[in-house]
Amino acid sequence: MINEHLIMKLFNTYKLIILSTCILLIASCTKHPDSPGYEYVWDMYRSQAIEAYVDYGLVGDVEHPELKSRMSARNPVNGSIQYIEDRNMAEIFMPFNYGEGEEERERAGREVTIPGYYISDTLIAAENLAEGKRLYDLMCTHCHGAKGDGDGKVITVGGYPSEPPAYNTLKDRTLGSIFHTITHGKNAMGSHASQLDKDQRWKVAMYVRTLQLGDLKIEELKDQNTLPSVSSDALSTDVMASDVNNENSN
Repeated sequence: MINEHLIMKLFNTYKLIILSTCILLIASCTKHPDSPGYEYVWDMYRSQAIEAYVDYGLVGDVEHPELKSRMSARNPVNGSIQYIEDRNMAEIFMPFNYGEGEEERERAGREVTIPGYYISDTLIAAENLAEGKRLYDLMCTHCHGAKGDGDGKVITVGGYPSEPPAYNTLKDRTLGSIFHTITHGKNAMGSHASQLDKDQRWKVAMYVRTLQLGDLKIEELKDQNTLPSVSSDALSTDVMASDVNNENSN
C-alpha cells in the first residue's frame, strides 16, 4: 500500500511546480507590444552584427557602453544622392559636375541654367525668392551686407583679408556662376555646400541675382533656359551616334 505521506509530498511538489510556472508566465507578460518579456540566452538568438541606425548601447537588458561610440552607419560613396519621390527635386539633387576653379566657374556660368521648377510661374518664383532672402540673411549678410554691397559686419569691423565686390558690379554673373560660387567658394569665400543643400543654393542664387539687377527678371531666366546646355548637346551627340550605327548596320 502506497505511503500516504509520500503521496502528499508528491502532490505538494506538483502544486509548487504548477504555481511557480503560473507565476513565471504572469511575470513574463507585458503591455508593451515591442517587448519580448524575459529573455533567456539572448546572445544565442539576438544578432550582435552592427547595423545602421541601431543603438547597441542596450542589447537585451544588458548595457554595453563601448558599443555606443562605435560607428555603425557608414558614409555614402561620392556621388550618392538621397532618394526623393518628387521628380523636380530629384532632378535638382543630381550631381553638380563642375569642379573648383575660375575656369570651371566660367563654364558653369555659360552652361548651367536654373531649373524651370523655380520660375515656372510668378507665385512660385516669389516664394522661392522669399526663402532665398531668408537664407541669405542667415548665411551671407555678415560679409556681403544686407543689400549685397560688400559691407557686412565682418568687413566693417576690419581685419578681413579682402572686401567682397558689390553685387551690382557683377551683373554679368549668371545664376549658374552664382550657384558654382556658393557650391565651391571663390577667393576668400569658402564653399557653402555643407551648410546649404542644392535646393537652398538655387534659392540663394535667385536672391543674389535680384541684388545684382534690382529685381528678379523671370523672363530673362526663362530665356536662359532655352539656350543649349551640356545635357542637350550630349543628347544630340548620342542621337547622331545612334544614327551612324544604324547606317553602318544597314
